[in-house]
Amino acid sequence: MPDVDVRMPEEQNEGTEASLGTWLKRIGDAVRENEPLVEISTDKVTIEIAAPATGVLSEVLKAEGDAVLPGELLGRIQVDGVGVSASQLSSGRKMGSAGKTVAAGPVNSAVDDSYSPSVRRLLREHKLDPAQVPKIGRGGRLTVEDIEAFLARSSQSKAAATGTSKEESRFTGRRVPHTPMRRSIANHMARSVQTAPHVTSVFEADLSHVLSDREARKAASNGEDVPSVTAYLLSAVLQATKVVPEVNSKWHDDALEIFDEVNLGFGTALDKGGLVVPVIRSAHTMDFLSLARTLRDLTLKARNGKLTQADMDGGTFTISNHGVSGSLLAAPIILPHGQAAILGAGKLQRRVIVCESGGRELFRIRPMMYVTLTVDHRVLDGQQTNGFLTAFVRALETTDWHSI
Repeated sequence: MPDVDVRMPEEQNEGTEASLGTWLKRIGDAVRENEPLVEISTDKVTIEIAAPATGVLSEVLKAEGDAVLPGELLGRIQVDGVGVSASQLSSGRKMGSAGKTVAAGPVNSAVDDSYSPSVRRLLREHKLDPAQVPKIGRGGRLTVEDIEAFLARSSQSKAAATGTSKEESRFTGRRVPHTPMRRSIANHMARSVQTAPHVTSVFEADLSHVLSDREARKAASNGEDVPSVTAYLLSAVLQATKVVPEVNSKWHDDALEIFDEVNLGFGTALDKGGLVVPVIRSAHTMDFLSLARTLRDLTLKARNGKLTQADMDGGTFTISNHGVSGSLLAAPIILPHGQAAILGAGKLQRRVIVCESGGRELFRIRPMMYVTLTVDHRVLDGQQTNGFLTAFVRALETTDWHSI
């Protein structure tokens, strides 16, 4: 019976880059149909590809870290358990991209599984024998830190042997391999800046009205189901979008596509590093509490690693609430998938401001927030940018939240 191909799914959105994360089986291992076989990493999520048949993993054509395209062949399964050559099993080597062989480590799966994916990657990249590297900590288990320390010592020894000066050789450090998510984020951000001319406008908003509404809801519900500050920001975005609909658009060479549907993305930092952007689909059709609950549910899914590709597709406008991590002011980069603008919200901070009352100027302490709108200058000019922010700030400071 012929081998069964293991392929990358065809369903991959435009602009999404993917790379092979981890093979969960090795050449010669038995696999069962629908059993998780390989992890694929994108800039958004990590997905598992299940085995399409029961048999033996006979061939691997993509190594960890290799870029993969929709429909691309990743490996093969021998369905009758025959066809894995003795040389493959004894040498423990697998085929990498472009037909190159890539060291796969020891055949003994118990020994191989004792190394983390990061350790295996470093061993492969630097062509190291694990026996060469002294194991310093963690009960004799080989770690990334052990390998990096070994490489640093080797580098210093080479510098001394070649007569490198003390001043040049005293600088040491460690190299941390990029994760697939970090590489994709870097590529996307660089492409966005190269493609769209970025301009940022800065306003500030008084959130006294927002905090007053939150406190009233908290008292009425004993602190349960109280909208987050981000929910108010998203609602204000929806109101400002009605005033300047061009912010919810996509640039084409021959026309500007202004969307009827507002799909709000919001940046969410992950505990282990990286950033994902869940999307609230058809946010313009939701009342305020529905918007707040959808935001809460998607945030929980993101933090628990439960987001799917569908949860992050189709965004037309994005907000980055960078203030939750302490930042006062920032100019986020527009997402490179055709959006025209991104809103940045800074840290909520009580500041002294000058207010006018009865013809007198008075000092008052108010909960203030810097807000920015970074726009694709091909799409929006200064007047439209400032018009959006004016409407956005007005919504935060005056909306009757119980009426929307």
